Amino acid sequence: MAMLSLCGFSDDTLFKGKCQVEEKEAYETFRNDNTVNQMNLYTLPGNPVENMRMITARDTMGRPIELNFHHGTTTLGFLYQGGIVLAVDSRATGGQYIGSQCMKKIVEINDFMLGTLAGGAADCVYWDRVLSKQCRLHELRNKERISVTAASKIMSNMIYYYKGYGLSIGMMLAGYDKNGPSLFYIDNDGSRTPGKVFSVGSGSIYAFGVLDSGYKWDLTDEEAQKLGQRAIFHATHRDAYSGGIVRVYHITKDGWKHIKNEDCDEIYDRVKDEAK
Repeated sequence: MAMLSLCGFSDDTLFKGKCQVEEKEAYETFRNDNTVNQMNLYTLPGNPVENMRMITARDTMGRPIELNFHHGTTTLGFLYQGGIVLAVDSRATGGQYIGSQCMKKIVEINDFMLGTLAGGAADCVYWDRVLSKQCRLHELRNKERISVTAASKIMSNMIYYYKGYGLSIGMMLAGYDKNGPSLFYIDNDGSRTPGKVFSVGSGSIYAFGVLDSGYKWDLTDEEAQKLGQRAIFHATHRDAYSGGIVRVYHITKDGWKHIKNEDCDEIYDRVKDEAK
């Protein structure tokens, strides 16, 4: 209830009107159910997107300020003969405000599976952590690692349950299992798409331009890693909402490996010197 008070809500504002009793009962049921099933979120009755409009901020002149949740990023992943390469930037933004330059947008689900973040950072991190727990439980129950296909289906099912509740998620799930390497794209509508090449985020159109010109199946490991880094770097150079550090990961049958972190400014200086 402390969060409700901080946001300016009270029991009177939440549960007044002709549906007062029904809404209060739904609220109490959902709150209590969260303590039993941790995969259920503790949320206000109705649609949280609509509830957020009740929180009104005002400027110095007393005029209401509309709450905007614009965000940007650039992430990519692709399959090739040597496994899977994932590359991401590290800038977290809220509109034109840069909140962080060192956001880690790749989450280690287990030793053979990685998830990328695009959209709302809190949403992506939370659901990746829930997925990590479910994958570990599957491993303990069945004495074998969960497949990437099954993990992606669990994630899409969990997110679909909250479709229309204001989640902002555009993630990739990549990993290696007994069936080989797999790459899936999952978004906040619960859609789940397998593929070989994906780029997600505000800078994805620039990253795709580099990937389309340099991608081929028979890349060497070094070529694939450089291609992923170069695509993210060019996206950060053109997209104001992307930047910071370029992180590159490589997934093979032996698990994922962190290849490098390199600042965009350092990459720019190196590319400029090489051009000369």
